[in-house]
Amino acid sequence: MNRDETAPDQPIAPDTGQVDTLPDDGQVTPYGRKAVFAATLGYAMDGFDLQILSFALPAIVLSLGLSTTEAGWLATIPLLGTVTGALIFGALADRYGRVRVMAYSIILFAVFTGLTALSQGFVEMAIFRFIAGIGIGGEFGVGMALAAEAFPALKRARATSCVGVGFQLGVLLAALLAAPVISTWGWRGLFVIGIFPAIVAAVFRSRLREPDAFLEHRARVAIRKERRSSYAYLVADPVMRRTSLGIVLICAIQNFGYYGIMTWLPTYLSKNIGLSLTKSSLWTAVTVAGMVFGILVFGQLADRIGRRKAFWIFQAGACLSLFGYSQLTAPLAVLVGGAIMGIFANGMLGGYGAVIADHYPTAARATAQNVLFGLGRGIGGFAPLVVALLAGAYGFATALAFLALIYIVDMFALLLIPDRRSPVAEPTLTGSEQS
Repeated sequence: MNRDETAPDQPIAPDTGQVDTLPDDGQVTPYGRKAVFAATLGYAMDGFDLQILSFALPAIVLSLGLSTTEAGWLATIPLLGTVTGALIFGALADRYGRVRVMAYSIILFAVFTGLTALSQGFVEMAIFRFIAGIGIGGEFGVGMALAAEAFPALKRARATSCVGVGFQLGVLLAALLAAPVISTWGWRGLFVIGIFPAIVAAVFRSRLREPDAFLEHRARVAIRKERRSSYAYLVADPVMRRTSLGIVLICAIQNFGYYGIMTWLPTYLSKNIGLSLTKSSLWTAVTVAGMVFGILVFGQLADRIGRRKAFWIFQAGACLSLFGYSQLTAPLAVLVGGAIMGIFANGMLGGYGAVIADHYPTAARATAQNVLFGLGRGIGGFAPLVVALLAGAYGFATALAFLALIYIVDMFALLLIPDRRSPVAEPTLTGSEQS
């Protein structure tokens, strides 16, 4: 019988909703590697989908006759869609399974990314991008929950950082494909490519089982015949309310900084530094490479020295490097500065999945991942519009310098979240419960 569909028929300890602090031997299983790979690949498709708009935007503006404000809205609208997806898919994953719901979310955003290629005006494109955003918003938290539950808790930040790297690899792929695809097939060709993740999702669904932590939780729910709302865990008591608020704030600042930088970076490099589309893509790719390196380093630090210390180091680095980057004008300096900025500004991405997993139980882990990060991404989704308005009034360099200041707020927001030096493990069935 398929392990995914089977619940133990013997008595199981009740699921109190509390996160247990059981010993963790730190051993990574083959299933853990496979699950993290699947989540990483899923998030890579997220990154590709969101970033292709940035490279296609100049061509879309010319083709559809859009204003700068409409272009800013096109970058913001899918991020607002992610909030809707986050609110829906997280709870579904806590009820029906991480793998199943992750596959459905990928299919949703892949199909509507492909449909974007058929857009003839602003309204059509906005609708397609919003629905694609719903799928993207669902995938992130579900994949992070899957990775966190499949890996040893003491290596949790490393697992979620690997997933975070996936997003950057998707962005990097978009950067490398953008120029040749647009020059050969036009901007619509990029969105046609975006439909292929649907095939990958079907493979996920057929070959990957659910993590043990979720299966045990589902078995407990089946025996008790009662289910507490997964949303209730986020505001269960004053500590959890403060923690949830703090996580939303740091996620909002992370996304505001990231989308503010990456949405307009190709345009900034083209207009202010004078680089061609091909060179802008290569310079962006170097920045993304810095982000990949930063995420991997952050995962190691967060597991070894604690979450808060790791975040503070990278937040301070993001503030300083982003301000410095905004002052650069020479192409070589911009190349090196972009890599350094990438290390710090987005190195923290993998840490959010670990922090959320540390503080919320299996019964609400996907909900917490999606809702808290999704709300942050929704707030951060206004960054492209804000940067467009600031750039229109004061120039792109000043807009980038403004983004540097938000990381100071980020450092204080972290104080709302309890610092857990050693992450915790999920409860498992005891011998008497399994026999």
